[in-house]
Amino acid sequence: MKTEAIESAQFAYRYAVYFIPALHSEWWAAGCHWLGRCAATGQPLQQPLIPGVTAAQFQRYTQEPRRYGWHATLKAPFELMPGESLASLRKAMQALSLALPAFDLPALQVSTEGDFLALRPARHDDALQATADACVTRLHHWAKPLGAADLARRRQKPLTPAQDQLLTQWGYPWVLGEFQFHLSLSGSMQGLSEAERRSLVQAAQQRFETLPPCRFAHIALFVEPEPGADFQWLESLELRG
Repeated sequence: MKTEAIESAQFAYRYAVYFIPALHSEWWAAGCHWLGRCAATGQPLQQPLIPGVTAAQFQRYTQEPRRYGWHATLKAPFELMPGESLASLRKAMQALSLALPAFDLPALQVSTEGDFLALRPARHDDALQATADACVTRLHHWAKPLGAADLARRRQKPLTPAQDQLLTQWGYPWVLGEFQFHLSLSGSMQGLSEAERRSLVQAAQQRFETLPPCRFAHIALFVEPEPGADFQWLESLELRG
């Protein structure tokens, strides 16, 4: 990682802790090309051609996850707590990475749960749950509490009382007991015909379900330089627990 990248990220709007496949791996390339952008380089990438779906449609329906980069959320985007710094956050992540072990993810399957396309584990995995829980709880000190506007935005989607309590306490409703690991492949698929949905699902299955097992060996720090900007990869920390 270049020193300039760290220096420019010191005053970023928000930070996030993600799982990403190893850079330059088959998994990284497959996801980045699907979304049409590499969050490590910031460069646009050629998306695959999907039979029955136009290039313009595919670009539009991958617009939302493309901005966030190819990832699965561990600690949702947050502003730094006043008085804390990028340096102290990185130090905390380094300590966490030394305590967490690497492991193989369960088989990842294409899912349309929630009306968006994503890769989800075929089964619950204790190591995955423990890693996600640790990222949420042990890095929470560095996250500024959500303001009223952000809470209202999160509550636009219906939440259960338990999810609302998690939102208030941890800044995100889908953590701990509500955590659902997923790598997003699209935004909402509303507006697509059944035939177009089937084409997307089949293309995703052919692209991702034929890859070798995916290793969870790093936690990654991403930054949103300014509100609404594309999220950028800053560094990956190897799990050595």
